[in-house]
Amino acid sequence: MMFKRACVIVLDSVGIGELPDAAEYGDVGAHTLGNIYKHRGKLEIPNLYAMGLGNIENAQLPAVDKPIAAYGKMAELTKAKDTTSGHWEMMGLVMNPPFATFKNFPETMLKEWLCRAGREPKWLGNYPASGTHIMDELGEAHMKTGAPIVYTSADSVFQIAAHEDIIPLPELYKLCEIAREMLVDDLFIGRVIARPFIGKPNGFTRTENRKDYAVPPTGKTLLDVLEEKGHATLGIGKIEDIFCNRGVTHVNHTTNNVDGIAATIDALKNDTENTLIFTNLVDFDMKFGHRNDPEGYGKALEDFDKALPKIMEAMRDDDLLIITADHGCDPTTPSTDHSREYVPVLAYGKCITNPANLGTRATFADVAASIYSGLGFGKWSIGESFL
Repeated sequence: MMFKRACVIVLDSVGIGELPDAAEYGDVGAHTLGNIYKHRGKLEIPNLYAMGLGNIENAQLPAVDKPIAAYGKMAELTKAKDTTSGHWEMMGLVMNPPFATFKNFPETMLKEWLCRAGREPKWLGNYPASGTHIMDELGEAHMKTGAPIVYTSADSVFQIAAHEDIIPLPELYKLCEIAREMLVDDLFIGRVIARPFIGKPNGFTRTENRKDYAVPPTGKTLLDVLEEKGHATLGIGKIEDIFCNRGVTHVNHTTNNVDGIAATIDALKNDTENTLIFTNLVDFDMKFGHRNDPEGYGKALEDFDKALPKIMEAMRDDDLLIITADHGCDPTTPSTDHSREYVPVLAYGKCITNPANLGTRATFADVAASIYSGLGFGKWSIGESFL
């Protein structure tokens, strides 16, 4: 089963049920898709259903008689539930050990960080929190003191929130760059994230000037190997941030689902250079999962589903489309963190002549293994091709 071009669309945080070790992460009962369906009483995504989304084991969604895509679910082998680990594993790199996580960052580190930046060693926060909640809680104090807001979550992140009028974007980004340089070794954090916002107390809103500072992958990914073989790749959304630009030869840094979908369709229609089109659609996670908004999450899924026929129509006969996710973020639970879940995998294209049940895959790396094999390069070092 061969193809010439692959398109991977990551529906950021669209999980499909708790993993066996979910209790270790406080995620018993998490089921992003199923719980959204139960909460809303409906999920009008006929095109995803036609692909077989509801036929996946324990999907808790309507099934169809003859799915038009191969369908299944994947477990994350990396002991984590963050964006970076999920994407890296999808591209064939399993982390062992995973990134570090913290409830509070050491005060000595925070003081050194701010001193390096030429600021007073004063900060607000330094505890796990939802980004929107901590912005509302500490935004007014931040505006009065000028101290940056720092916070984390159950994921491996060091987040810095600041009002754009108090700490201008260049300074906020510099703070992130300094933190990124420091958070290594025992403090090995997956991502430092700039979280700028605007507005006044009781009316703060985030802007789209978020910026992620990841670390380079700790080993070779499929993106690296494709580049070594002379193949071009296109990262849409925050892909180049997640991989520190490594292996991503072309970039279209869209910041929302609408633009990401449009860029993907355009690339499928007009792109003759890139062997891999890799898209992250961030709104599911950023706007709805972390904000415990199942209504908005469900609507975003329905909007993606409405665009799916245009994505499929834009494909060439020798294209493979893979739709999956990087972790869960169940908006119906009390937690605002990512959830440790299986993720769906749907594979569609004319190269798939007999769509089948792919079952439960042992690792996200099966995506890399499938693409590597389907392009005619043989067996990837980890994972099994589901083609």
